[in-house]
Amino acid sequence: MDAQGHGRDGDIDPADQWVFDPNTGNYELRLNPAGETAAAAEPHAAPRTTGRRRTPEPEARGRRRAAGKREPEKAATPASRRKPKPKKSKTKKALYWGSGTLAFVLVGGSAAAYFVYQHLNGNISKVDIGENNPAVSDGPMNILLIGTDRRDGKGNEGYGDAGSVGHADTTLVMHVSGDRTNATVLSIPRDMITDIPDCESKQEDGKKKFIQGQREARFNTSLGQEGRDPGCTMKTAEKITGLDITHFMMADFNAVKSMSTAVGGVDVCLAKDINDPKSHLNLKAGKHNIKGEQALAFVRTRHSVGFGGDLDRIKLQQQFLSSMMRKMKGNGTLSSPSKMWGLANTATKALTVDTGIGTVDKLVELGKALGKVDLKNMTFTTVPVVDNTDGATVLLDQTKAEPLFEMVQQDVSLTEVKKKEKAAKDEQAARLKGPKADAAEVRATVLNGSGQTGAAQETLDWMQNTEGMPLTSNGGNAPADLEKTTLEYAPNQADQARRLADSMGLPASAMKEGTKDAAPRAEMTLTLGADFKGAGTPISAPAKAPKNIQKVEADDKNVCAK
Repeated sequence: MDAQGHGRDGDIDPADQWVFDPNTGNYELRLNPAGETAAAAEPHAAPRTTGRRRTPEPEARGRRRAAGKREPEKAATPASRRKPKPKKSKTKKALYWGSGTLAFVLVGGSAAAYFVYQHLNGNISKVDIGENNPAVSDGPMNILLIGTDRRDGKGNEGYGDAGSVGHADTTLVMHVSGDRTNATVLSIPRDMITDIPDCESKQEDGKKKFIQGQREARFNTSLGQEGRDPGCTMKTAEKITGLDITHFMMADFNAVKSMSTAVGGVDVCLAKDINDPKSHLNLKAGKHNIKGEQALAFVRTRHSVGFGGDLDRIKLQQQFLSSMMRKMKGNGTLSSPSKMWGLANTATKALTVDTGIGTVDKLVELGKALGKVDLKNMTFTTVPVVDNTDGATVLLDQTKAEPLFEMVQQDVSLTEVKKKEKAAKDEQAARLKGPKADAAEVRATVLNGSGQTGAAQETLDWMQNTEGMPLTSNGGNAPADLEKTTLEYAPNQADQARRLADSMGLPASAMKEGTKDAAPRAEMTLTLGADFKGAGTPISAPAKAPKNIQKVEADDKNVCAK
């Protein structure tokens, strides 16, 4: 404290103790002994002289005290010959007061950070769905985004169905690739007829309620009805897509209004004038920046676009979400503390999430992983459906849906990232290039790591009876289940591996070549993974999406609703 006061010899300016370090580019506090020259502490400054008594070096003081002697003081310099004491420069004053302010901010900032953390944590609504998955996992991630049509909240009374427990009115499955280079977002139509599986839902009193599944029901009844929670919607989406979903985020009408306002409005486009009294959307053709009530009207309208159904409304919602993502990444929101605070405060109030991401730090961790995806490699698409005979609902189009689901399950990007595709094709060609052994010469043991009972025996029967590979055997269950099928082989078994890979439709990534040759008559090891779909069914995913499926690229600024 003495060093910062005015009582230490009078000629030590506290501002002088803050020295610019050219190596770090920062000012540092230097509490130098009085005997150290200013030039040593501040290389570019001129030596400082005063008419006052020079304080002896500490070591010299110690020697004199030990000897019990005192040196006579030097004669004082006449006032007329004294050099005037330099005034503090504006820069030094700024540093002086800045250092105190900085210390206050640093201490206060820690408290503020704690306050902000606690405040945002208090905003978050959580639902315990019986799973507590890590915020981020290795490999691909699948997150369920649910828009519910609950009419809770101020200003939502006029939208109909007041007091409803809400449905899964808008549902998207966001698949983020394992390498975080791309993402595919699948919209599930609310009126699609599907089977809703059994599920448990935690009630308000904390007790779990078993809810029996329902066959051939509308997808949107997977939430709210019979007491179903978002965990029931997750199970239903998993059953449809074959994806393992680890988290959900749910938003209501107010979320659309508040989030669109927090980002400064969302840019959208209409190819024609729309005046829809049911959604309250009234906009001319062209581009608009919408927020609040107008944004909610935009994502709700359906009677004035396309064929007037939910499938056309999904296109509007995909356009809206794509544009909002571009806005967040492009207007400095993520780098501006003030904008980020506003967005974070709004988002945490607007969203309901599972307990696995039910704190600020976990949401931040997830957000960092999602933020790695370049929007040019993000595609929105709708689960392919066909009209049902009742004219009000739709059915899953199995012919188009199955290849699409396979692509997503196997982490194949719908945006067809060219470099990635080319590398995969080159690797596949290199792996399969070369001679292939006759089927009768293929020696392999089949292990079941797929989690499907009887998969190894089914594959063995197909290999022996259909493919003509009699030198194969059933090795039973693998030590652990695998996500992906693998074929392990030695260099001198490469011709056999190429034959088996060709027969099974294995991707290059499934082929694992060892470093040492195998003994004569040794078997390769084929381990079936969760991607196994049946003997004779190619394991590699389609290279491109099925034709004529609806798609919206997240970085496409020219999408205009018709």
